[in-house]
Amino acid sequence: MSEELLADKLDRLIAVLERMAPPKAQPASLDGADCFVWNPDHLAFDPVHKVNRVDISLIRGVDRVRDILFDNTKRFADGLQANNVLLWGARGMGKSSLVKAVHASVNAAAPGNDNTLKLVEIHREDIDSLPALMAAIKDTKYRFILFCDDLSFDHDDTSYKSLKAALEGGVEGRPDNVIFYATSNRRHLLPRDMIENERSTAINPSEAVEEKVSLSDRFGLWLGFHKCSQDDYLSMIDGYAAHFDLPMPKEELHAEALEWSTTRGSRSGRVAWQFTQDLAGRLGKKL
Repeated sequence: MSEELLADKLDRLIAVLERMAPPKAQPASLDGADCFVWNPDHLAFDPVHKVNRVDISLIRGVDRVRDILFDNTKRFADGLQANNVLLWGARGMGKSSLVKAVHASVNAAAPGNDNTLKLVEIHREDIDSLPALMAAIKDTKYRFILFCDDLSFDHDDTSYKSLKAALEGGVEGRPDNVIFYATSNRRHLLPRDMIENERSTAINPSEAVEEKVSLSDRFGLWLGFHKCSQDDYLSMIDGYAAHFDLPMPKEELHAEALEWSTTRGSRSGRVAWQFTQDLAGRLGKKL
């Protein structure tokens, strides 16, 4: 075989191997936005220029946890010690909305409004890529909230071990400019029957359960969200109506809002927002 033919075959082989190789991490371009979605396939940050969030003043009925989360986030943005946070509890009570609203409020209060605090959403199915994400941002000038909405793990799902190591484990540990916020309907992020099954079948039940619930221990703050009262629900309705200038007498507004919640079978911030959207549409108002 001639040297030219051999060189040609080697070039083609190298080209094939390069296509098969995982993408190289590119320097993160984080100046153009304050919110991003992590794209693990390209090891990149996709900017979100129009974030789906509401003003923090519109989040009612969770005043105590709102203040705790704001204080924790503000300390982190100022370079002080802060905790990973798990927001758990009733659906529709504003867990993810609060994270996004607090992030915006902390940035708005920053000196010079420099937006040095970035919010990066990582999808549940991409948790295994957390080490690559943190490696891409640990040496930047920014501080990051890594946010995973509706985080939970099912039977035979071992990716929670990757999250445990990324949060507090490993030799290197979590970078100083990174904090992790997650929302979940489950306080321990795992199904109760999964924990009970481990207890009933393991040789050492206590050790098996410890392994399963130790993930939630990596979160220094647990903020609970519970079903709201009728007064809290109507307070949410009043806040939306005033903010968006929806002209309707309060008595009529409350009657329609209560009827709406009855047809849904629940009262929550999500139900209040859905009613507000319906009302605005009927009144010909854009939100």
